[in-house]
Amino acid sequence: MRIIHLLHKIPINSRNLLATHPPLPAQAVRTFPENIKGRDFAVGDLHGMFSSLEELLESVQFDPEIDRLFSVGDLIDRGPESHRALEFLAKPWFYAVQGNHERLMLEAIQEDGDMDTWLHINGGGWWVNISDGLRAEFIETIKELPIAIEIQVAQAKVGIIHADIAHGMSWPEFIGILDDDAKAVNYAVWSRNRLRMTELSGQPAPVDGVDLLIVGHTPLKNAVQVGNIYYLDTAAAYSSNYEDAKLSLLQFSPGIELTELPTSALTPLGL
Repeated sequence: MRIIHLLHKIPINSRNLLATHPPLPAQAVRTFPENIKGRDFAVGDLHGMFSSLEELLESVQFDPEIDRLFSVGDLIDRGPESHRALEFLAKPWFYAVQGNHERLMLEAIQEDGDMDTWLHINGGGWWVNISDGLRAEFIETIKELPIAIEIQVAQAKVGIIHADIAHGMSWPEFIGILDDDAKAVNYAVWSRNRLRMTELSGQPAPVDGVDLLIVGHTPLKNAVQVGNIYYLDTAAAYSSNYEDAKLSLLQFSPGIELTELPTSALTPLGL
């Protein structure tokens, strides 16, 4: 039985390895205590679909005083409101890891970076429409986002990373090398190996050392939990060429509950 439906007709990034390695964040792994007052949510790849996120949060009656929202990364590119990422990152209840698109941005701005590929192929065109001051703020904020997040939930441990962890490594082993291993960081934001293994074999490939691992990166027809991994990217920014595009929001504490919002093409906002 096929348990994962990859959206092969959706274009994937033109490369899966960065030509150069952008600087690593000062703190690659961030940990959070249990939220004893409210709920915890995770959201799939946003890609600039922040108005859709606001609709989703309203539908679940998100309470910013006590609830928390964690992002699997890829806040920017492709969608119409990438410039709003800073607005959400400034909110005390919103937390994100770096995705491959954040790493693409950080690579592109380096002296030997590939700005043209990011701007014209990988969805970074919004960058040319914002001010120099806002660009500087983006750089300073994005470069310090962690690569992985770990959250305590009652007696369980929830991990959030953009794409994958190295096959054969446990969660504690993998996050333990992220502070100074650029290749491991590259793997964390780019790899689709575990997902493709699961698609081909029909068997889960769980990650040891964590109770639930929430990831994004590869657009799927539906958000799905396979073993102890929850795949949450459902192609929110591809509504112009994919009729089932939606943004997925997962409440993972208390309990597990998925809420989805079909996305529609929005007119990009000029700055």
